[in-house]
Amino acid sequence: QVQLVESGGGLVQAGGSLRLSCAASGRTLSGYAMGWFRQAPGKERELVAVVESWRVVTGDSVKGRFTISRDNAKNSVYLQMNSLKPEDTAVYYCAAGRFFSYDSAYRYYGMDYWGKGTLVTVSS
Repeated sequence: QVQLVESGGGLVQAGGSLRLSCAASGRTLSGYAMGWFRQAPGKERELVAVVESWRVVTGDSVKGRFTISRDNAKNSVYLQMNSLKPEDTAVYYCAAGRFFSYDSAYRYYGMDYWGKGTLVTVSS
């Protein structure tokens, strides 16, 4: 059974930086899409960034500020978040999927495994 465990969340001031980490166990995910999603209070969960072997997908609201990376040897994915804004406050979830896809509205599909999330709070 695949388990994804996020770490690195916390409280940061606007303009600051955080780095999230996600470690996977139970299966090698080198052939999977791995990524980050977030859900703010009262809002739907949204795509932040996803990395596959041949592409990186980044949501419009974080382009230029957030960078996703992965280390297949460690079965891990990371999210470097810079220039944080209060509207980035959310629970951030790590996910992995064999057949990830998305549409022009960044609705996403095909993520099979999810972590429990880590809270990021950005104060103004």
